[in-house]
Amino acid sequence: MILVTGGAGFIGSNFVLDWLAQHDESIVNLDKLTYAGNLENLRSLEGEARHIFVHGDIGDSTLVSRLLAEHQPRAVLNFAAESHVDRSILGPGAFIETNVVGTLNLLEAVRAHWSALPADGQAAFRFLHVSTDEVYGTLGPGDPAFAETHRYEPNSPYSASKAASDHLVRAWHHTYGLPVLTTNCSNNYGPFHFPEKLIPLIIVNALAGQPLPVYGDGQQIRDWLYVKDHCSAIRRVLEAGTVGDTYNVGGWNEKANIDIVRGVCALLDELRPRADGKPYAAQITFVKDRPGHDRRYAIDARKLEKELGWKPAETFETGIRKTVEWYLTNPEWVEHVQSGAYREWLGQQYGHRQAQKESTKA
Repeated sequence: MILVTGGAGFIGSNFVLDWLAQHDESIVNLDKLTYAGNLENLRSLEGEARHIFVHGDIGDSTLVSRLLAEHQPRAVLNFAAESHVDRSILGPGAFIETNVVGTLNLLEAVRAHWSALPADGQAAFRFLHVSTDEVYGTLGPGDPAFAETHRYEPNSPYSASKAASDHLVRAWHHTYGLPVLTTNCSNNYGPFHFPEKLIPLIIVNALAGQPLPVYGDGQQIRDWLYVKDHCSAIRRVLEAGTVGDTYNVGGWNEKANIDIVRGVCALLDELRPRADGKPYAAQITFVKDRPGHDRRYAIDARKLEKELGWKPAETFETGIRKTVEWYLTNPEWVEHVQSGAYREWLGQQYGHRQAQKESTKA
């Protein structure tokens, strides 16, 4: 038995689905079901006895302690997080509450449980914390990619909150001996990605005939990682990672945002052409850049490959085609996650930026 937090979100739900497809071991799945947590991601597990879903918050120490005592998991994997930079700029408090205070409460509940285990149980137990490359800050065009030894320089409320959670996990290992593992991943993409993030937003807006918003000049560079590759890396780190260590997980795919958008448009031109025959790229609209936008991220994942033998199975070309095809064949999922509140947020986030861009031109 393992306990997964945030297992109804994008990365967490992919991990749960892949784990149960490849293991006999059961999962207790704790998720708060905020806007990005979606039980529809897990619909295929209905009736699956190995999947025990619990609606709750990682910050609820009483609930977490009860789950640990009842199910006695051999590992806790923490995917639960507020994770969108733009939302963190509009409302940083929620990110501090979940990513910092929530992680603290989770660690304390896990520490109390682990401390009461017999010696062999303590030795076998693991706490795996899933984090982001954004804690490292930004890179210049010629800078080497982020290695695990790169200093932390977070530049957004989101990345600052994740950096704080990483530091808490490290401290609980060095102070209390809790057997932890940390992974820092690059930008994920793939099935079940909430359509506020770049790739699903472009797909959804393109099909709806809406503008495709691109921040600034679109030359911000990210390393892109197919979500199922990320899940396989986490499984490998859980299996064989050195306690107390950090492992960077990347896809070796550095690409500018505008090239991502144009590539998705080209795939849609091929797979679902516009009725008027025009290219989807005609819908691209440049909007005012967001405050403090990091220019470049890049992950050096050589440690993970050298020590644990992991490397991504997908190239960006194979992964992005699978992603676009998934959204084309799952329109009901997209429709259901696009609530009125989500549409209102889109207007708030991108509408005023387009107006600012036009005002600047004038």
